[in-house]
Amino acid sequence: MTMFHSIPRLRPGAAGWRQLFAALVLGLLTSIAAAQDREQLERRVQSIGTLINASSAARQIDTSGVGAARERRDNARLIHREASAALQGGDLAGSARLLDEATREMMAGVRLAKPEQVAGEKNRRDFEARLDSARALLTAQQRITKEKSAGREAQDATRSIERQIAESQALAGQGRYEEARPVLDRAYLTARVSIEAMRRGDTLVRSLTFASKREEYDYELDRNDTHRLLIGVLLADRKDAGGAMPAGMQAYTDKAAVLRQEAEAQARSGDHAGAVQRLEDSTRELVRAIRAGGLYIPG
Repeated sequence: MTMFHSIPRLRPGAAGWRQLFAALVLGLLTSIAAAQDREQLERRVQSIGTLINASSAARQIDTSGVGAARERRDNARLIHREASAALQGGDLAGSARLLDEATREMMAGVRLAKPEQVAGEKNRRDFEARLDSARALLTAQQRITKEKSAGREAQDATRSIERQIAESQALAGQGRYEEARPVLDRAYLTARVSIEAMRRGDTLVRSLTFASKREEYDYELDRNDTHRLLIGVLLADRKDAGGAMPAGMQAYTDKAAVLRQEAEAQARSGDHAGAVQRLEDSTRELVRAIRAGGLYIPG
């Protein structure tokens, strides 16, 4: 009888089975974690892209006019593209690092374009634009004063305009635009009223004809509005604690208001010739009010 010897099968012990199972589980978990990390990074790439390109923060930077803020956002955009490329190439760690860097750059840009700074930039630009207009009117006022050999009132107006422009610039230089603006408005309107008054005294201008009395009425209405605006800015820092107008001015402005109402009523009824005369009378009262307030203008 032939005898066969059985070859024993290798059977790992309990410890071996546990090690093998742990290795399999670890590998599976690692694969799952890697897949989850990639999905998370893909979502981060998308969300950070939205932050950089289409969020309210991006709009804030766009509208801020702050060059440094736009530069940081541009940097963030480039870094974001690098992060996306790293993710596509399988460099998850590099992609995550670049996404963090892109976020930091973007938020640095947002801080540079913060609302108060944006408002400050806008105030500065608005002030400079108004300053250019006031200077142009001052130059014109000085030229007309010289051409017409205008008297003391026109020269006083010139000095007043120059002083107000200088005062407004000093305030703006300290960042006090809220205080600088009404001072500059006063200079602007003073120059405008002074020019208008001197031109009305010019026979060439006085001889200009209007296409209709309605057109002349519109012209006088605009002139009256300009004087009313000047009184408004003149009084901005002269009213008493109760908000009342100085007594010396009140009577003139009250009379001017009545005359204007009469002019508007005449215009509504079609009597534009009468309305023009009433508006001229109203504006003369406003000139008296302005002078009573201490600002001497021709008129």
